Amino acid sequence: MPPKSIHQGKGRTLQEPSYARTAMQSITSQENRSVVTAIGLFAVGVAFLHSSWSEILLPM
Repeated sequence: MPPKSIHQGKGRTLQEPSYARTAMQSITSQENRSVVTAIGLFAVGVAFLHSSWSEILLPM
């Protein structure tokens, strides 16, 4: 009787998504749009107030 062949094919395994891909998907999801917009506008405001353009807010 011939010996039994043992087949240990692993096939395709599912990889876990990378950290960067998961972060981008969570940032661009529809559920987080208002939070991302608020953080973006806050960052733009801080950058504006920190720049020399903030002098236009000063009364003459």
